[in-house]
Amino acid sequence: MSNSSFDIPRREAGYRPVHERIADFGEVEQTLCGSDRRAQASRCMDCGVPFCHWACPLGNRPPEFQDALSHGKWRTAYEILARTNDFPEFTGRICPALCEKSCVLGLSTGQAVTIREDECAVIEHAFREGYVSPIPRPAAPRGRVAVVGSGPAGLAAANGLCRRGYEVTVFEQHEYVGGLLRFGIPNFKLQKSVIDRRLRVMEESGIRFLTNHPVDVQNLPEGFDAYCICTGTPDARDLDVPGRGLRGVHFALEMLAQQNRVLAGQTFSPDELVTARGKHVLVIGGGDTGSDCIGTAHRQGALSVTQIEIMPQPPVGHNPETPWPAYPRILKTSSSHEEGCVRRWNLATQAFLSNAEGRLTGAEVERVTWTPDPAGGRPVMHLTGEREVIKADLVLLAMGFLKPNQPDFPENVFVAGDAATGAGLVVRCIAAGRQAAADIDAYLEQTARRN
Repeated sequence: MSNSSFDIPRREAGYRPVHERIADFGEVEQTLCGSDRRAQASRCMDCGVPFCHWACPLGNRPPEFQDALSHGKWRTAYEILARTNDFPEFTGRICPALCEKSCVLGLSTGQAVTIREDECAVIEHAFREGYVSPIPRPAAPRGRVAVVGSGPAGLAAANGLCRRGYEVTVFEQHEYVGGLLRFGIPNFKLQKSVIDRRLRVMEESGIRFLTNHPVDVQNLPEGFDAYCICTGTPDARDLDVPGRGLRGVHFALEMLAQQNRVLAGQTFSPDELVTARGKHVLVIGGGDTGSDCIGTAHRQGALSVTQIEIMPQPPVGHNPETPWPAYPRILKTSSSHEEGCVRRWNLATQAFLSNAEGRLTGAEVERVTWTPDPAGGRPVMHLTGEREVIKADLVLLAMGFLKPNQPDFPENVFVAGDAATGAGLVVRCIAAGRQAAADIDAYLEQTARRN
């Protein structure tokens, strides 16, 4: 065990100052210089049992690339990372870092290795130095595969199939490629130029992208040997209460996706625009999407932002119900929360209210309590009768997404990512796309042997 693991404190790059970052949609996270990044990588203890590797859905190997990075071997670090992760530039920015939550150094000192930031530093260095190159094209493709959907699962599946020598066409119903990465994640967390940079490499590898091209999964395009359905979770969870149809009550992605389109140069009429400017904003839902709404509302010029959650407030710092090395369910304070937000828990929305002119004025909420389910399932909610009104001109519903029901597909159709499992992490979608590529390859090889 290296003494440096304990002698060198954890140092994060941190965020840009609040007063500066809320004035634009630039990425909030800063970077460290190369020598400081190498020092952070040197903190890795190269554990005999690397729980970071165990926790990563992609099977990344942090001890290996951290060791290379600590010795200044940036290209080697990139090559190790690229073996398991198609898009470190995405996960290095937006992954909740399951690896760090299981880091042994984190257990010992409370200061885990900065694996996510180190990962992002490695891939950014690789792009700057030209290490990231297109996949060599085969003399003749081994077959043709269609990928429906261009989110993280679809992109990973396409990349994996291309690497295995297949001709790949990606169908995307929207005007831009990227799915959740493009439309669901704000630019202040993931600049879209980062996606475009990767797409150029994939196109140079021979992957074909067709945008504005919706596909009916029950009537798939002809001419392909196999198909990979990566259409995500398109249906957001709704709130069926009085006043839901009032103008000013929107799904979170209505605002988030529109804001990303505005930043891409698109324009919307005043009637179409979903904006927080000059409004009191209520975000219903305590997850990452809700947090993204908070940051976006600040940048649009909201007067105030309140976030409510129906579940109890998680513990701070440590939760005995989720012991190491499991991912801890604890109170998470994002960069958006730090920018200013009233956060409340144990509140169920009962109705949306309006004035005589039919304009949204607020939400009536009721305090709830929770008791354990004797059968061991989800806790049981109890209404208390204690109601109040939260003032709001704009309400954003960020309560998650419904798991899609897929039809029975032929054996040459595979489903991956959120389309198969329901809403999940980007890192899990990338892992699912990689696995789908391997499964399709195995299926087509077996089919070729049978024929």
